[in-house]
Amino acid sequence: QNDTVALDAVLAEKPKMIWLETPSNPLLRLVDIEAIAEKAHAQGTLVVADNTFLSPVLQQPLALGADIVIHSTTKYVNGHSDVVAGAVIAKDKELADELAWWANCLGITGAPFDAYLTLRGLRTLPLRMKQHQINAEAAVELLAEHPVVKKVNYPGLPDHPQHELAKRQQKGFGAMLSFELKGDENTVRAFLSRLKLFALAESLGGVESLVAHPATMTHASMTPEAREQAGISETLIRISVGVEDPEDLVADLSQALAHAAQSTFAPVGPTWQSYSLPTEGLARVSSR
Repeated sequence: QNDTVALDAVLAEKPKMIWLETPSNPLLRLVDIEAIAEKAHAQGTLVVADNTFLSPVLQQPLALGADIVIHSTTKYVNGHSDVVAGAVIAKDKELADELAWWANCLGITGAPFDAYLTLRGLRTLPLRMKQHQINAEAAVELLAEHPVVKKVNYPGLPDHPQHELAKRQQKGFGAMLSFELKGDENTVRAFLSRLKLFALAESLGGVESLVAHPATMTHASMTPEAREQAGISETLIRISVGVEDPEDLVADLSQALAHAAQSTFAPVGPTWQSYSLPTEGLARVSSR
């Protein structure tokens, strides 16, 4: 995200487009949209920014120099986990018209009812994002001081390597966060098995709180070596903080962390490819 030498090398080849994701999934790393846009435009390169993690409420890449913004509207924009959709927004009308033509030609535009549900969710987006952030900050406060937590990735923390950049280009720190647990896969199992309010799921941005284990879920298709190089450890947990009562969420995280700290679970199988969570008969299989 901050390797300017690598960026310059890529731009020297004069690519048609450069794609940014900021904050990144799942480590919440940031890139300076304005700085990259300035360099890219000097080479005639379009800048595309994925703004899914923050929504238009908390970050506006077009105002920072991006040419195109991408949203998975399945997430915060819709906000109710009942639509699979996306949006592509272009600053230049000619480019927007070309994108619209191709979308129509290929038949990839959204269905009418999906559009209705997305517009319905959009009406409450600012209110939801406000509560999402309040709840996320409460969760981060607990996690940052908990003895079983090794590291917390959240741009709102002063020790985040791009905290100042987040303050400059974002209007808030969002409600996505990740953290590493001390211990091993059994510690992770113990933590996940005890949560009551956080559903185990890969999605994000809905009113409900979700938890994911990237190594066996969202990033399972990567090789262990690639995950290690990317900084995705076996004990990394990603959380999408919902809009429930913050005290309830903190209490749930606290009791699950306490259970993880005391865990003496025996290993279940040789790898993470298949495992059972020992809680009220609930069994989950993570093959991804």
